[in-house]
Amino acid sequence: MGSLKMDHLELKEKRAEIAQMRDVFALMEEHGHEQVVFCRHARTGLKAIVAIHNTTLGPAIGGCRMIPYETTDEALEDVLRLSKGMTYKCGLADVDFGGGKMVIIGDPAEDKSPEMFRAVGRFVGGLNGRFFTGTDMGTEPEDFIHAARESASFVGLPQSHGGSGDTSIPTALGVLQGMRAIAVHLWGTPSLAGKKVAVQGIGKVGSKLVEMLLEEGALVVIADLCEERCAEWKQRAPEQVEISQVDVIHQVDCDIFAPCARGGIINDRTLDELQCRAVVGSANNQLEEDRHGDLLHVRGILYAPDYLVNAGGLIQVADELEGYQAERVLAKTKAIYDMVLEICERSKKENIPTCRAADRIVVERMENIADLRRMILGYDRNQNRKVGRG
Repeated sequence: MGSLKMDHLELKEKRAEIAQMRDVFALMEEHGHEQVVFCRHARTGLKAIVAIHNTTLGPAIGGCRMIPYETTDEALEDVLRLSKGMTYKCGLADVDFGGGKMVIIGDPAEDKSPEMFRAVGRFVGGLNGRFFTGTDMGTEPEDFIHAARESASFVGLPQSHGGSGDTSIPTALGVLQGMRAIAVHLWGTPSLAGKKVAVQGIGKVGSKLVEMLLEEGALVVIADLCEERCAEWKQRAPEQVEISQVDVIHQVDCDIFAPCARGGIINDRTLDELQCRAVVGSANNQLEEDRHGDLLHVRGILYAPDYLVNAGGLIQVADELEGYQAERVLAKTKAIYDMVLEICERSKKENIPTCRAADRIVVERMENIADLRRMILGYDRNQNRKVGRG
């Protein structure tokens, strides 16, 4: 009897939690999403959400992150925000994919299992090519070796399993290309020699960016939660490297501030403390809110939209689905330079923030592609369906 009573109480609590959730359809309408899929597998403990924002340019693509979200609402909000960002990233990176994202609710240190990711493989595979995913926060390439046993909807696998390898290299190169374009716009030359760049976070991408900046002859201020990592860089290049602290590096008087760690670093508290000419970094969602991009513009600080300059990794994994070619990835990543210049010129011409200029370019591209894809190429008699749309 006690067990039945406990089950009844648990059911009431679950119903109360569901009642408190915001209306999913209203959220989808607010952000323009096409599809949201909730995935649950009891035996492995998998609780996940896939959000597909826009497939105008092609199938959705975006990473799968695993975080111990406190509530389902929190996970839903994260996956909706991130998937929308992927639409804009794909649009500017000139890849034929749309925006999507997957989140798993759980502690990656305790809740992961090969069986869980095989379940991920079944769920994602069931979307029949509408969504492709790979590593993100809390997940590793090795996790998706298990998922890939169930479907072919995964990218960024280890090279030993047919993947393209380390995505931090093209990601860092894309950020460097963004800095070079910003330098042209501000100082008339792509050279970063003698420029002072403050890099917040020297993990996989940040450390490769620091290495590239040192080769360019830049002066680099670094900050990371791992003090030993900073000390190693200081010892390696004592004349070019200074060390700061993670929570104050944005206050450093420098030419370029490069957030390469957590998101939301440009916010109401930090914005007035910035002492840089430009913000160019690899961190996702650097603007806590869109209005902070407007405020950067008012302050005369040039912002290279993060979803463009950090797109090198996306370009690499998207290329796997076409048959990976390193030369093609390098060429597309280097083209980030031209796109940043185009955004800066449009921002100047129309007197709008760079983030708004970038968004307009994406919307125009999607409208053009949608118009082209109104034309049907033919009829596939074997599969009894129209072809050539989407």
